[in-house]
Formats: sequence, structure tokens, C-alpha cells
Amino acid sequence: MKLITVAGPPSSGKTAVITRLAENLDERLGVIKFDCLTTFDKERYEEAGIPVEVGFSGKFCPDHFFVNNVEDGVTWGLDRELDYLITESAGLCNRCSPHIVGITSVCVVDCLSGVHTPRKIGPMLKFADIVVVTKGDIVSQAEREVFAWSVRQANGEAQILFVNGITGQGAFMLAKLVSGACSVTTLNNTRLRFTTPAAACSYCTGEIRIGESFQMGMMRKIDFDSGGLHD
Repeated sequence: MKLITVAGPPSSGKTAVITRLAENLDERLGVIKFDCLTTFDKERYEEAGIPVEVGFSGKFCPDHFFVNNVEDGVTWGLDRELDYLITESAGLCNRCSPHIVGITSVCVVDCLSGVHTPRKIGPMLKFADIVVVTKGDIVSQAEREVFAWSVRQANGEAQILFVNGITGQGAFMLAKLVSGACSVTTLNNTRLRFTTPAAACSYCTGEIRIGESFQMGMMRKIDFDSGGLHD
């Protein structure tokens, strides 16, 4: 089974890209959707005839939730005899790192988010093999080229594709690229391409009171006197 990680900011068009990708693959594809509180994408996948499983991280860090469950997700895909398994996650803080060494990785961004957005996004774009740009039909050719240049500044190695989630234009080329993904039977002993966000403070364990006396563990404070940050 070939595994592909897909990530990107909320509402960037990840689900539309994946369903269009499935239409251009002749093999059986399934999706595991990682989200925080709720999602309406399960119904869209089911309408498209795509096997899907959904997991909600709740108050848990989405990246840590992904790492804790992706190995079981591979087992889920193998049990269903899938040819392709796609994990979909939303980079809610732009710091997410859901890509794995040796596993084909895709980051989806939309060019309506602003020309500087690619350089504000962290590991999910900087370490992606393929960057899919959506909603390019709404802007001019010049704006598409400037946005692609900004993506190239953030990730100089990735393949950049423009995919239209409504018409499916560009999805065929994406299918050609992901068809070369490596097959996996387990993720045991594999590594993330970048560290997950730190999560070891009192607020991680349920503290809701504000004040220095309630702040323990790994904290990061602003040094207002010097205008910088210190841990």
C-alpha cells in the first residue's frame, strides 16, 4: 500500500484535491482525516465512494495526535486492502509537521491566502515533496506566478502544481507524481521530517487560570523591555 501525507491550512481545498486525485487513479484509495473538533468531509468522501476514517484530537495537540495514530491507520488501510492511503490534516497553527521521511508528502495552499503565506507556513510546506496550489482560477496569471515564486522561496525542492478542485484540472499530473510513492507495510522506526510542536506546560494538562504562579513547564515569554522573546 502506498502512503501519502496531505496537509495544509483549513479550507485550502485539501478534500477537493484528494477526491479529484482519486478520480485519476485506477486503484483503490482510502483516507484518514485528522481534525480537531469536527469535520464535514467524511460525508464528501463517502459520497465519492472513498473509504474514510475520521479522528478528532480534541484538546490534544493535532501533531501529537497524528503521530500517536498514524501507525494504526496504516494497519487500517492494509486490512481494507487499499492500494493508496492518504492521511489528511489541517495545519491550524501553520507549525504542523505531519510528513514522514521516505513517505510522499503533499502540502495544499490556496493562492487567495496572500502572497506571503507560503513563507509563513512551517514544516508542512517547507518539507513537502509536492506543493499543490488551489483556487488559481480566481486570480490572474501574474498573481499565480508571484504566488508560485513565494512557494519556491519557502521550499526550493518541491514540485509545484496548480490544481482546480472544481473542474479537476491538474489532478491528472498530481496522480502521475504520487503514483511513484513508496509502498509501506509499517511505519515502525520511521521518522518525522521535523519535530512536532512542544507541548509540556501547565496549560497542556488542563490549567485555565491566568497568572505567572499557574505557569509551569515549558513556557515562552515576550521580553517587552528588549522587544524580543525568551524561554
